[in-house]
Amino acid sequence: MDLKEIQNLIKFVANSGVAEVKLEMDDVKITIRTTLEGNTPEITYMQQAPVSHALPQVATTQALVPVAAPVDENSKYITIKSPIIGTFYRKPSPDKPVFVEVGSTIGKGDVLCVIEAMKLFNEIESEVSGKIVKILVDDMSPVEFDQPLFLVDPS
Repeated sequence: MDLKEIQNLIKFVANSGVAEVKLEMDDVKITIRTTLEGNTPEITYMQQAPVSHALPQVATTQALVPVAAPVDENSKYITIKSPIIGTFYRKPSPDKPVFVEVGSTIGKGDVLCVIEAMKLFNEIESEVSGKIVKILVDDMSPVEFDQPLFLVDPS
């Protein structure tokens, strides 16, 4: 494996969102770990057996140019999260209209969606007043506990 192939592997891993990749070949062992804070990879390269055409033995932490974290334009919004695990539904039943759309004005206690868990349909009510800015989950999708469902502009 030459230096160009290793550099391409580092770039690929850094952009993929994978936390760790280990690659072992006949005489080479490479471990690439990325951090969440900027996807800066940490690389450990070990040559297990001396080979005349192999790269020199290196143990390094090589950083790709970190991309500046984008300013979170959603920081002014309130995120409504799922209180349970289940299946997310935007309508009370297939023949009824959706509870809310992007741009809908909601009040505290308004039903936003239904989450089915173990054959029980749980109405999810808003705990804030405001305007729906974004719906983060597709209809009839599985959701996890504490998964963001809606962004609400409280102003």
